[in-house]
Amino acid sequence: MVVFAGQGDSRRSMSLLWQSAEPGGAALKPGPKPGLDVDTILAAGIAVADEEGMAALSMRAVGTRLGRTAMALYTYVPSKSELVDLMHDRVLAELPTEYDTSAGWRPAITEWAGDAWAFYLRHPWVLQVSQARPVLGPNEYARLETVVRILGGIGLEPLRVRRVIAVLFQFVRGMALVATEHRQAAPETGVPDEVWWAQRSALLSEFAPDFTERFPALAALESTASLAAMTEAEAGGAASHMEQEARDAFRVGLGLILDGVEAAMRTDSDGTLHASAGTP
Repeated sequence: MVVFAGQGDSRRSMSLLWQSAEPGGAALKPGPKPGLDVDTILAAGIAVADEEGMAALSMRAVGTRLGRTAMALYTYVPSKSELVDLMHDRVLAELPTEYDTSAGWRPAITEWAGDAWAFYLRHPWVLQVSQARPVLGPNEYARLETVVRILGGIGLEPLRVRRVIAVLFQFVRGMALVATEHRQAAPETGVPDEVWWAQRSALLSEFAPDFTERFPALAALESTASLAAMTEAEAGGAASHMEQEARDAFRVGLGLILDGVEAAMRTDSDGTLHASAGTP
């Protein structure tokens, strides 16, 4: 399920996000009191999404959690579209915005990536809000500002820094999506991972008895890597072997990306701009 942000009324959404005043009018107020306000509605919406997933989110579900009708919410939040925008930006406020760079940019960005990973696992529904059209809220910009401050002084030209940031954001997001899907697979399908893999592995052996001959490089890799991966999973404390695989891939992949950034810094240390190297 993919949800596109910015589907509601643009002026109302931006005003609610930034708590600004309507041009030529009084400051936008969330609605009559007492008993209900935007913050309360957002907290309830986030709780619904955290516990039941994005598919369960609706104005009615949020109203039910608050003991109100859906209609009672519309005075404060015009529709589900604005609700998703506001929830997305509100929950991003959990992320730290300050990192110690005294030991260099790499430890700071590694800590940032770990915080983002943990954030996505706490709120997997955030991964369903498409980045094709960002929310453009203050906490979304604060998250970006944090990374720009960490990487802004590493010596790469601005275009390359911007693309490094894009790679980091999408890498963390993508690997977190894999981990959250591993968590969701068993409860949503009713089939534990171990059972699913046992059934499919047996059938693969039955229907592809020549698997090793057909895919020799893959078979050779798996024969040596699987034992090591299982050992790491046992030590990692993840909910499942596959989730631990995602965690380990995240750790290794992040290291490789940062190695590449350091290599690019060394390449650019002569003062030459390599614009072509930063293009897709």
